[in-house]
Amino acid sequence: MIRLPADHSEKIAGSSYRAQKALEDAKNGGDKPAINPHVPDYIAKAPWWAEINGEPSLNHHRKEEKKKTPIDQWYDRGVTGPAATKYRKGACENCGAMTHKRRDCVERPRKRGAKFTNKNIAPDENIQEVSREYDAKRDRWNGYDPSSYKSVVEDYEAAEEARKKFREAELEEEAKRAAEVKREAKKQKAKDEDDEFGTDDDSDEETGDTSMQADQVDQTFDTKNRMTVRNLRIREDTAKYLLNLNPESAYYDPKTRSMRDAPEEGKSAEDLRFAGDNFARYSGDATNMQKLQAFAWQSAQRGHNVNVHSNPTAGELLHREFQQKRDVVKTQAKTSILEKYGGEEHLERLPQELLGGQTEHYVEYSRTGEVIRGQEQAKAKSKYPEDVFPNNHTSVWGSWYDRESGQWGFACCHSLIARSYCTGEAGKEANQASTAAALLGTNDDEEAEEEQPVKTLAEIHRERMEAGKGKKKDDDKSREASDEPDLDKERLKRAVAEERRRKRMGEDEAWEATKKAKTDVTEEEMEAYRMSRNAFEDPMANYEDKE
Repeated sequence: MIRLPADHSEKIAGSSYRAQKALEDAKNGGDKPAINPHVPDYIAKAPWWAEINGEPSLNHHRKEEKKKTPIDQWYDRGVTGPAATKYRKGACENCGAMTHKRRDCVERPRKRGAKFTNKNIAPDENIQEVSREYDAKRDRWNGYDPSSYKSVVEDYEAAEEARKKFREAELEEEAKRAAEVKREAKKQKAKDEDDEFGTDDDSDEETGDTSMQADQVDQTFDTKNRMTVRNLRIREDTAKYLLNLNPESAYYDPKTRSMRDAPEEGKSAEDLRFAGDNFARYSGDATNMQKLQAFAWQSAQRGHNVNVHSNPTAGELLHREFQQKRDVVKTQAKTSILEKYGGEEHLERLPQELLGGQTEHYVEYSRTGEVIRGQEQAKAKSKYPEDVFPNNHTSVWGSWYDRESGQWGFACCHSLIARSYCTGEAGKEANQASTAAALLGTNDDEEAEEEQPVKTLAEIHRERMEAGKGKKKDDDKSREASDEPDLDKERLKRAVAEERRRKRMGEDEAWEATKKAKTDVTEEEMEAYRMSRNAFEDPMANYEDKE
C-alpha cells in the first residue's frame, strides 16, 4: 500500500512529491487499484504480516463479482431421485416419497398407503434451486425448449408436401382434360367445315338464343366490358313489400331487397305468391349445397384443396365418394359388432305403423259410454294401493273437498277426519247443519220466534200439557212400529271385551292393529262401541269410589 504524507506546509518534500507523482501515474496508468487519499492510515496501511499482494484488505473495499446464471440453465425435467424399497419415517404416507407430506401428494389416493403396505414406493423428487436474475424472472420464454417445436414444424412440412402432391395431380388431370377438349373442338370444327348447310339456320338460332337471353333475369358478366349486371326484378311482378301492407308482417330489408318470411299469413303453401327467401334457401338442392360447402371447409382443414366455387364438379365427386366410404365403414362396424357379440334378433322389430296402429281387439260402447260388446282396455295402475275403502266407507279419502273449511274428506259421508267411521247420509246432514249458513238460519228462526206475542203462564202450561200427551202417544206408537235389531249375546260379549282391550292399547299398537283388522263393522261391534263410550256430559262418568 502507498501512504501519503500529511501536508503541513505549502512546500512539499522531495520524497512526498515523488510519492504523489507515483500515485497519479498509477491512477492514470491503471497499474494499481485506485486508492482514496482520504482513507486513514490504520485502514489503508496493512500490517507487515498480512500478505494481500497490494489489494484492499477490507471486503467492502473490494469489487464484488456476481456470477451470472447461464441462459440454458433450468430445472431438470423428468429427473427423479432413488426409490426406496421400505417405508422411511417422515415420508409421505400415501406414496412413500421423502420430499413431501401426505397433504401435498399429487398421486391418486391409495386405499392403503405405502406406510402400511411397503409396496410401490414412489421415488423422491429432484428438488433444485435455480437462481434467476431480474430479467430472467420476467422472461416469458425462460425455460422453453426450442427442440419441442420441431414436431410442429414437421407436421406443417408434411401437410405442405401432401398439398403439393395433390396439387400436382390436379394439374395433370386438368391438362389431360384440356387436351381432350381441344381434340374435341378440332373434330367439331372439321365437321362444321365439311357441312355445307346450316349457316343461315345457325345464325337464326343464335339470334333467337340472344333474344331469349335478353328477357331472362340473371347475373351476367361481360368479359369485354368487364362489367357485372345485378339481379333485378321483372317490372311486371309485384314487389315483395306490396304483397302485405301490414307493418307488423314480415320484415323487408331495402338494402339487400330480401324478405325472409312469407308476407301473407293464413294461406297454404300452394296458394302463396311469394313464400319468402328462406323457402328457397331450405328447399330443393340448397341443403345439399350447404352440406357440400361444409365438406369443402372440413377437407381444407385436413389439408385437401377442395374448392366448391372454382371446381364444383370435383367437389361434388369427392363428396359422393366420401359419403359412400362412410356408409361402407358404418356397415362394416355394425356387422363386426354383431358378429362378435351377437344380438341381431333384437334389432328386428315390427314397422312403426303396426306398433302404434290398428289391432283386432274390438270394443263397442253405448251412448252413455258403457261397454256393450268386447272387453275394455285395462287401465294402468300405480305402485300405490288403489280403491281401498277403510272403516266402512264407500269412497276413498280425498274424494270430496269442503270449500268453506278448505279441507279434503270422504264423499260418502262428508267426513273431514281421515280415520273416522262412515256415517253415510246422516253424516252429510250433520255436516250441513253445522255449517255457518245453517247456524245463521237458526238465528233467524229464533229472531222470528222472539217477534211472536208474549203468552201468559197459564197458556204456556196448557200447551205443554197437550204437547206431552201427544208425545207420549207418539212414543208408544213408534216403539210398537219399530223393529229393534236382534243382537247375538255371545257376539256382543266378545265385541265388548275386544273394545275394552283396544282401548287399553297404546297409540302405535292400536294403529298396527287397525291396519291389520277388517274394514267392515258388525252391529254387535257398533253396540259395544256405544256401550263403552264415555258420556262426557254425565257428571258422574269419571267418579271413582276410593273407599
